[in-house]
Amino acid sequence: MIVDFHNHFFPMSYLQELEKGQSQAKLERDSAGQLIMSLSGDYSIILETHHNAVTRLEAMDAAGVDVQCLTLTVPGVHSEEAAQGAHLARLVNDGFAEIIQQHSNRYTALAALPLQDPAASVVELERAVTQLDLRGGGLFTHINGQQLDQPQFWPLYEKAVELDVPLFVHPIIPNHIGALADYRLVAVAGFLYETTTAVLRLIYSGVLERYPGLKLVLSHLGGTAPFLAERADRGFALYPECQGNISRPPSSYLRDVYMDTYPGVPNAIQFAIDFAGADKLVLGSDYPHQIGDLPGSISTITDLAISDADKALILGTNAAKLLKL
Repeated sequence: MIVDFHNHFFPMSYLQELEKGQSQAKLERDSAGQLIMSLSGDYSIILETHHNAVTRLEAMDAAGVDVQCLTLTVPGVHSEEAAQGAHLARLVNDGFAEIIQQHSNRYTALAALPLQDPAASVVELERAVTQLDLRGGGLFTHINGQQLDQPQFWPLYEKAVELDVPLFVHPIIPNHIGALADYRLVAVAGFLYETTTAVLRLIYSGVLERYPGLKLVLSHLGGTAPFLAERADRGFALYPECQGNISRPPSSYLRDVYMDTYPGVPNAIQFAIDFAGADKLVLGSDYPHQIGDLPGSISTITDLAISDADKALILGTNAAKLLKL
C-alpha cells in the first residue's frame, strides 16, 4: 500500500466561506481567472484537484497512490477571530468526513484545528477523531506568533496522546518575513526554517520529554533539523539555556518523531534515513501545490539504494500504522 501523508485539500464548503470575504484569508481570481488564496506574505494557486476529490483520484491512480491523508494547509484557520476559526475548522473537518464516507478506501484526513483557541482545539480534535473518524490533527509552526512549546498548547498534546493520534506540524508564513518577502523565499526556504525552529523549541523546552507518547510528524524532512542535530547536541553540552528542561541530547528526541519525505531530494532523504531510520519516514508529495510532485515523490523513494523492506516502510507501512489504516 502506498500512502501519501503530506498533501493538501480544501473542502468546497471552506472555499465558499472564504469567498464571502469575511475572513483574513482571501480567495480571489487573478486577471486570467485563476483562483488564488492569499494571506499576508504568501499565496497559493488553487487547482481543481485542491477541492475535487473525484478528479484527484485520477492523479492518484496515475501515480500509483492507494491512500491520501488529506490536510488543510496555509493559511489554516488560526489567523481568524476565534469564533470564525472554530467555524471554519468544523466546515473543513465535516468536509473531510464527507469525502472519507464517499471514498473510504482512498482517503483519510487530519483535523483542522482552531489553534488560536487551544481549548477549542482540544474539543475539535476529540470531535473529529471520535465522531468523524479523522485520524489526528494538524499544527502549524507558530500560531499568530505563539510558539508550539508554550503551556497553553499542552492540553492539546495531552488529548492527542489520550486519543493515540498523530499531530502533523506544517510550516506557516514566518512571523517576521524580512528578506524572505522576495522570490517566493517563504516557500523555498522560510518554511524549512519554521519547521526546524518549531521542533527544536519543542525539544529544548521539554515538551517532548513531558509527552513521550506524542506522535509528531514533521513536514519537509523536519526542515533542516536532521542536519543540525549534531549542533543541537553541542548546544545541549555547552549552553545552560539548552540544558534546563531535558535529560538527554536533543538528537535522541528528534529520532522519536516522524518526518515526511518531501521535498523529494534523494541525498536529503538518505541522510534522514541514516539519521533516524526508515521506520521514521512517511511519504509526502505536497500535492497539488505548484511545488509538489505526486509521481516524483514515489519514484524518489523507489530509486533509492535501500532495501525493499525499507522502501515499503516509507511508502506506506509507517503511515498506515500511524493512521490506523
